[in-house]
Amino acid sequence: MPSVEEIAAEIVAREGGYVNDPDDPGGATNYGVTIGTMRSLGLDLNGDGRIDANDVKALSRDQAQQIFVEHYFRRPRLSDLPDAVQASVFDMYVNAGANAVKILQRLIARMGFSATADGVIGPQTLAAARAAAEAAPVHFADAYGIARRNYYYSLADQRPASRKYARTRAGGKGGWITRAEEFISPRYHLTETQHRERTAKWA
Repeated sequence: MPSVEEIAAEIVAREGGYVNDPDDPGGATNYGVTIGTMRSLGLDLNGDGRIDANDVKALSRDQAQQIFVEHYFRRPRLSDLPDAVQASVFDMYVNAGANAVKILQRLIARMGFSATADGVIGPQTLAAARAAAEAAPVHFADAYGIARRNYYYSLADQRPASRKYARTRAGGKGGWITRAEEFISPRYHLTETQHRERTAKWA
């Protein structure tokens, strides 16, 4: 398994550089770090007494990686999860915050293990996750990746402004879907036809 630092570097590369998309609730973002995160951490990088888009632009790749490792992996206790899902939950945590953990908790509850979808990794969630991983060692990572993919589709169902992240202008798989499928075995990837059928009802 790659180190957490290597996974963080992959996430930063996947996230790309500075963007400020009005359809993105996260606002100004650089390497996946949002302006909200920077404000919560007090990162006034240019020392002008306020944290704004200029500070987001000034964020370095290395700083982003350090933020992810400390605040999106270690503090939420992702390191205690089964190895099979650590990288995928970490990637999703960067993208969706505590929803990444809620997706996992709902999955393991559906598998028959006791877990509450509260977004917090505590003793109950850890025990249930380990039991789920032992019960389905070959499929646990794929099951989480598929649950991620379903979450993205559901989010786009509910929020039309977000559909461009799940479907390209040409109708193919958008960044959200391809991102989830990076953590799913190829045999469980949706075909282009299946993807188009899933998104056909979108305007």
